[in-house]
Amino acid sequence: MTIVGGGGIRITEIKYKKRFKKDFKKAPKDIQDLLEKKLAQLTQNPIPSGLRFEKLKGFRRPDIYTFHLTGNYKVSLEIRDSTAILRRLASHDDMDTAP
Repeated sequence: MTIVGGGGIRITEIKYKKRFKKDFKKAPKDIQDLLEKKLAQLTQNPIPSGLRFEKLKGFRRPDIYTFHLTGNYKVSLEIRDSTAILRRLASHDDMDTAP
């Protein structure tokens, strides 16, 4: 991981898993638009405010992180070096069972 400042992670590239692409296509247009804005913030700031970025417990190799997109949608991702690999875009309930 590339460490920046106070323990933050600098994301310089974003990749997408097949499952994420499928989730994204099924999401409402307003959620898709909001996610694009949040991903731009993620590359600008290691941990943007308002995303509630957190590491999931119990997942190692790869470490899995999530952030809150809205009150009902979350995004899960892996971070490898300076690349964020988006895994899922799902409701909180679906994310809790399969991040």
